[in-house]
Formats: sequence, structure tokens, C-alpha cells
Amino acid sequence: MVVDIISPYTVAVAQFDEAAERLGLSQSMRNVLRAPKRELIVNFPVRLDNGDVQMFTGYRVQHNINRGPAKGGIRFSPEVSLDEVRALAMWMTWKCAVVDIPFGGAKGGVICDPHQMSRGELERMSRRYATEISILMGPNSDIPAPDMNTNPQVMAWMMDTYSMHQGYSVPAAITGKPLAIGGSEGRLDATARGVQVVTKAAMRHLGMSPESSSVVIQGFGNVGGITARLLHEMGCKVVGLSDISGGIYNPLGIDIPTAMRFSREHGSLRGMPGTEPVTNRELLELPCDILIPAALENQLTKDNADRVQARLVVEAANGPTTNEADRILNGNGVMIVPDILANAGGVTVSYFEWVQDLQHFFWSETEINQRLETIMSRSFNAVLEKATNQETNMRMGAYLLAVSRVAEATELRGIYP
Repeated sequence: MVVDIISPYTVAVAQFDEAAERLGLSQSMRNVLRAPKRELIVNFPVRLDNGDVQMFTGYRVQHNINRGPAKGGIRFSPEVSLDEVRALAMWMTWKCAVVDIPFGGAKGGVICDPHQMSRGELERMSRRYATEISILMGPNSDIPAPDMNTNPQVMAWMMDTYSMHQGYSVPAAITGKPLAIGGSEGRLDATARGVQVVTKAAMRHLGMSPESSSVVIQGFGNVGGITARLLHEMGCKVVGLSDISGGIYNPLGIDIPTAMRFSREHGSLRGMPGTEPVTNRELLELPCDILIPAALENQLTKDNADRVQARLVVEAANGPTTNEADRILNGNGVMIVPDILANAGGVTVSYFEWVQDLQHFFWSETEINQRLETIMSRSFNAVLEKATNQETNMRMGAYLLAVSRVAEATELRGIYP
């Protein structure tokens, strides 16, 4: 079977174009908001443990900074491409706007396989990449954060590298750091906790109760795993899970603490007792009430959208649904909580971390979680209201809200000089 390769940036631009059309934006404004502001490509050498020197390619794209400094994660993956980073940067612009925090959108990445690198090689590569993009970085200009295959330790190396260039510590230049060097309480769980808040709100809107709702989650990393735990604690029955090795299914429910322990001990979910194996493709089509894609882009396409059995899809991943799949799912009456709303918990707590670092005053985890719930609940209600008033779906409601906010800021600032 030939699988269509769908460009993430093509998807992102098409989503923007539809919102721009509905909002009646001028062609000039569309031209400004469609194009990334800056694209930096860096090629840099890293000395490996065996003494060889390997060249790596990295990217940092700033999509729009009219509402504040650029904000967005760094991913390490063999699949990283400029096209992907452009799309993710654009989505970050809308994501920050939809939850109304004062950031613009950015994203970065390095083409590499971090699983094949030693700790020393990973540190040298992280520091060299940070050096290469430091011409853009800064607490008032561009603030990176963790993303796929990066973590608080990588952020610590990058913050330290940037600080060495400045001659003093600049904790607010990076978010997602360890607590000991200016990180925030609640940051590790933030994206998943945001997913939980909007899932609960969507269930309430649809008249669903946690105790009678079954959930399938694609992805069992930081976001998928913690989302599974939080929904399990809420009373939902998680019937399907997957990680890079494939999926597992039990219609009677999977005990999430046991699954997390099994995954830690065996390195994957595959072979967990009391479950049957399913492929990632089969997982998306399992009978369930709620489907949460928490892995990669383009998982729900025109080829499988008609077979999705969930009433509610919550996009914990970035761009998991293609435009064709979106139309099919909406046509089938499936409610979709879009990525730019559903997974905005991470950048929201990154914003809290940045604020705390700038003022050198830190909040408790309880305060962080309360502030996060307030922002995510308020944003869900605003998107639902916009979608209802405009007689459209949640994704378009989120885009109409976000794009109008960025367009307003752009209009007010004007064009320099």
C-alpha cells in the first residue's frame, strides 16, 4: 500500500488559511501571518567518544513574535526536518494565543538519534547546538523548552551554555529545567494535566461520566503516560495503550500503575500480562469513548478516520489529524479538542516558570496546578463559545480565537519602518 506523505507545514498553512478566510483577514495580513519570521539552519561538528567528528544539522524557526518573545521546544530525532519545525512553530504561535499567554511561536530541532549517543556525546551536541542558536536565544527574545527526546537535563546544559556566554546565570532563557536551577514545580506533568482538564471539560459538555467512559491513548511517554495515570485516577477505564514497540489492549481496563511499572522494568509495554497485542494502526480503531493521540503527527488520516469509534478525540500530540481526517471525523459527529488547545498545558507552565525566574520568586505545586486549571478551563470555554457562536467545530473555534488575537497585535504594532 502506498501511503501519502503529508507535509505538516502544508496542514498548518491550510488550517490557517481557512481561519483567515472566515475572519475576513486582508491579503496583506494573511501574507504576514502565513510566513515564518526567521529560519535558522545550523551545521555543526561534535566530537564523538571514539575521537571521530560528526556533523549535525539543527534548526530554530520563529514563526511570529508580535505578542511576545518566541517560545517553543527543541526536539532531537532522526525525522526532524525544516518543514516539520516550521509547522510546529506556527502551531506554537496559535497555541500561545489560544490560552492567551504573552508569547510568540517558535520551534527547534536537531537531526540525530539520541538513543544511539552516550551521555557525553549528547551533552556536547546539546551545548554546541545551544551555542549555534544563541544568536536568537534570550529571556526577552526566544525561550526554548523540552520536546521530543529532550528533557530537564538537556535544558540544564543549554541554559548553562547560554549563561557561560553571558558571564552570569540566566535561568529565564530556558524553561523545563530541573528544580535546582530555576525549574518550576508541576512542569513535568503540565502537558498531561492540561490534557486532563480539557478532557474533563469536554466530557462534561458531552454528558459523559468518567466511570462509564473508556479511553485509548496512543503514546506512553511523558505526555501519554501521565495522561493515562491522571485519567485512571479520575475514574476512566483505560482499555488501550501504545508505545514505540506497539500497542496493548484489554476491554476490561488496564491498571495504569502496573503498566507504568512494567514499562520501566521491560523498556516497553509489549508483552504486558493480561493484555493482547495490537498494532499502533489497530489501536486507533479500537472501540472506546475517548481517543487520545499522544505520539506523532499525521496519525489520523483519510485512510482510517472512518474507522475511529471514539465520540471524543483529544489531541495531546501536535498535528495528529490531517485535514481530510478532520472533515471525516466532524462529519461523523466526533468532537475533537484540537492540539493548540489540548496540549497547551506545557507552554502554560513554561510561562509560569519564565515569570518565576524573572522575578526570582517561586510558587508551590498546588498554586501551579490551580493556575493551570484556571487557564485551561477558561480557554476551553472560550473556544467552545466561539465554535458555538460561529456554528463550527472546536478546531476552527480555536483557530478563529488565536488567529484573531495575533492579527490584532500585528495590526496594532504596524509595519516597521
